[in-house]
Amino acid sequence: MKLLVFAASNSAQSINRQLATYAATFVEGAEIEVLDINDYEMPLYSSDREAAGGVPALAQAFFDKIGSADALIVAFAEHNGSYTAAYKNLFDWTSRIDMKVYQGKPAVYLATSPGPGGAQSVLGAAVTSAPYFAAEVKGSLSIPSFYDNFDLAEQRLTNSELQAQLRETVASLTTETAKA
Repeated sequence: MKLLVFAASNSAQSINRQLATYAATFVEGAEIEVLDINDYEMPLYSSDREAAGGVPALAQAFFDKIGSADALIVAFAEHNGSYTAAYKNLFDWTSRIDMKVYQGKPAVYLATSPGPGGAQSVLGAAVTSAPYFAAEVKGSLSIPSFYDNFDLAEQRLTNSELQAQLRETVASLTTETAKA
């Protein structure tokens, strides 16, 4: 299984990237590719820019990465209750290629934040909108209070209940993918 993993964040210290990368370790035998959306930075989307210059090659490259994967793990950072501007811009440009950005791929959606909310608002929005963009979300999980529940040095969850929930969520991806 080729597993594509990324955080919907452009932070160099992204806690969502750490969570997504850790979650990927539960997929035994997978070929894991961790993307950094900073590698896909483009001008702010506008219909005027699209009309003048078309869709940037980086949007096509991102779309192609998704297309070449068997499954996805995406962790959504939350800025003011919504997607990060960096992710939203990448998503908007990519959706101009095909509204089915996620191309029917099975996915696990995650989110975390330093606070007790665990980025639940953005995770809820992502899960709710997933069918419109052809993501087959097999499981989702919010991890609250990241720094209280994740060991930065060991790069792992320390809260056993949350770890069990994460394992179960990720297992739903591999179980469903194996049935397909």
